[in-house]
Amino acid sequence: MQTETDLQYPIGKFHRHGALTDELRARYIEQIEILPARLRDAVSGLNEKQLETPYRPGGWTVRQVVHHVADSHMNAYIRFKLTLTEDEPLIKTYLEAKWAELPDAKTEPVEVSLKLLEALHVRWVKTLRTMSPAQFARTMRHPEWSKPMSLDDSLALYAWHGKHHVAHIAMLRQREGWL
Repeated sequence: MQTETDLQYPIGKFHRHGALTDELRARYIEQIEILPARLRDAVSGLNEKQLETPYRPGGWTVRQVVHHVADSHMNAYIRFKLTLTEDEPLIKTYLEAKWAELPDAKTEPVEVSLKLLEALHVRWVKTLRTMSPAQFARTMRHPEWSKPMSLDDSLALYAWHGKHHVAHIAMLRQREGWL
């Protein structure tokens, strides 16, 4: 039987890596590149009732998860660009749980965010593939973190983030027999 923690963190919690090897960095970039297709596959064939099903008790609906990934990755892309162009910027936080309750996240078709992610990730991956190790070492400050985060760590975080939410949907599909 799966625990609440298993349902909330199906691939485990994220842990910072520090400086990445070129090989690991390339693997994370590839994960970010394929995320839009993996998310599209995860929701493929789901009907409106299924899209309105929470991935876990008290969790967001599948629809909200898809829109959250788009919201989160838009913020991530902007944070990357700020960190590449400013010295250790203080990044803006956002209340993701409240964003998930806004009408666009609760009612818009998932296709809107799937298309947004496809376009966004083309640009993000282009940026990532042209960055030097020194650029990946650049840092940003988050008001809730005790120490600055490097773009290497942020790359690892968002590679994890995409897999994390695809796993939410895949596990729900498996539990509900929506395969």
